Amino acid sequence: MTDQTQKAQTFYDLHHQPTAFVIPNPWDAGSAKILAGMGFQALATTSAGLAHAMGFDDGELTVDQVLEHCRLVAGATNLPVSVDFEDGFGATPAAIANNITRLAETGVVGASIEDFSGGAILDVETATRRLAAAVEAAAKLPFKFTITGRAENLIRGNPDLNDTVMRLKAYSAVGCDVLYAPGLANTDQIRQVVEQVDKPINVLGVMAGGASVQEMSDAGARRISVGSALASLSYGALFQGAGKLADGDMGWVADLAAGSGYRKFVGKSA
Repeated sequence: MTDQTQKAQTFYDLHHQPTAFVIPNPWDAGSAKILAGMGFQALATTSAGLAHAMGFDDGELTVDQVLEHCRLVAGATNLPVSVDFEDGFGATPAAIANNITRLAETGVVGASIEDFSGGAILDVETATRRLAAAVEAAAKLPFKFTITGRAENLIRGNPDLNDTVMRLKAYSAVGCDVLYAPGLANTDQIRQVVEQVDKPINVLGVMAGGASVQEMSDAGARRISVGSALASLSYGALFQGAGKLADGDMGWVADLAAGSGYRKFVGKSA
């Protein structure tokens, strides 16, 4: 397996290329292996995808459950893995710092921490203190651990792009390596944000108004993720197939061949 230090530097460097890279979001070790086998350069976990796979709603898992998941995903492939670490799972900056240290021990090389906690958007001062603690903890590690500061406004009922940019600037100022505002709705909004901040921007590609990867990259995005979309796609196929089965219809079996290629990416011989 590739050394964690090497993975960490590779992941950081991916953000500083002239074009964007796509980082898909597996929800278990099997999907991680499939995505790695398809040629992606890095992976990111999805909190919603994981929670749903375990029978919970997004935000209901404990930090220990998330850490175990990260260990499995990080160990499944040779790719760098970043983590959707929600709000950091800590009531205080010190607790978040401790969790970053624990997270790094699972083999992952980065994490995003959002400013939504306890059912509400945190004030920017509180959010900044929490991210600063995460950055400080990451700096003590023996390898580059990439911290992404995440502003949740746009997907939590506050469409104020100016406030979102203000938050991203604050998160950059305390040392976040990457900035992320899920919910940028088109390439114009992506460009507006990119022009006002000084760190690489992650874009949630499935909410960008149908823009292609190339169009998002041209607008200045440097990392493009898809959140829980691939997990939802998988569950959608399950839902449709099981619905037909429940009605006594075996026609869904005809669709199996289209997905059978995944087997070459899993198992001991993969």
